[in-house]
Amino acid sequence: MSVHDELSTVQRCLDDLLRSVGRLEQRIGGGGLDIRRVRADAAHLRESVALLREAATAPTALAAPGRGDLVTIPDTPYDSSLWTDSDDEGLGAHRNRH
Repeated sequence: MSVHDELSTVQRCLDDLLRSVGRLEQRIGGGGLDIRRVRADAAHLRESVALLREAATAPTALAAPGRGDLVTIPDTPYDSSLWTDSDDEGLGAHRNRH
């Protein structure tokens, strides 16, 4: 079974669950905290599956994550002018030390 088929099956089950929760809510009343929590949880599951479906159908979802471009760091010392106006953490600015 494909991912799309699995997600469709889950979506149908959640739709059934929400209908069942609605019927149960009509029978026992919707004012209780427990039934509101069940309704909210079922709705959150439905939203999560919708997000999964969007992510699964996005073109980048099938692509393997790459390492990105590698940056070579030279072994030569850095130019000291890069730190002219910088502060040493805990020591303050270079210009204030004598």
